[in-house]
Amino acid sequence: MKIRIKGDSVRLRLTQTDIRNLGQQGYVQEQTHFANAIFGYCLRRSNTAGDIYADFSDGKITVFIPDDFVKTLVETDRVGYDAVQSINHGSKLFILVEKDFQCLDHTLEDQSDMYLNPNKTC
Repeated sequence: MKIRIKGDSVRLRLTQTDIRNLGQQGYVQEQTHFANAIFGYCLRRSNTAGDIYADFSDGKITVFIPDDFVKTLVETDRVGYDAVQSINHGSKLFILVEKDFQCLDHTLEDQSDMYLNPNKTC
């Protein structure tokens, strides 16, 4: 799983293994270790959530995703889901959870567990 954060936007990109684990175990998580702290992020299935939402505490972002969204991601070709969460002072947090596709250009990143890109060119 990869995370991309910019301003009030959080994007999680999931490999085939991540999607399978989300369906079977109900969560996927990653950690980045720094000299003085660990930053974590997690996608967790929720049987009570009506939409995607996020929380941040103790150095960890947790994105919650409804059960039926997980089922659709696991069983179909649906690429992802997005949501807008109201936060403090009238601001909004944009959240995107999506399958990770292979790059069309050359990259050194291991792409063997990514989904085949449906596009043929950039």
